[in-house]
Amino acid sequence: MSPPNPFSDRLRFAEFELDRLPNGRCRARVGLTWKESEQFVGESEGLASQAGELRCAAQACVNALGGAVQGGLGFELLGVKAVRAFDSTVVIVSLAVQGEGSGHRVVGSYLTENDAARGAALAVLNATNRILGNRLFMR
Repeated sequence: MSPPNPFSDRLRFAEFELDRLPNGRCRARVGLTWKESEQFVGESEGLASQAGELRCAAQACVNALGGAVQGGLGFELLGVKAVRAFDSTVVIVSLAVQGEGSGHRVVGSYLTENDAARGAALAVLNATNRILGNRLFMR
């Protein structure tokens, strides 16, 4: 018998897809899983520029999170930025969290070598996983 997975109560990043469209826009799709049985998908569309693709990917992850929390919390993407540090790219996101009578901000980051858009989606998940771990476990 295998030991229980201590991370089974957290949302997991399952899939990421970014398409650059011929009209100068991009479309991102992020898939999240919880307990390997529930799946949540978010999509977003934006400008096909470096900053636009980061925002599009981060917003797709925010949209997937909305399905996971089923209206219990609200997330708003305030900003996303890729910065060069330590010979790598660090993607940083800032989110507003509304719910349970109060609002606050959270920040997440992800260190990436070559896929900053995917890193933006993962940074959103890193920013929210501490908040959502307990919430999802209690439902």
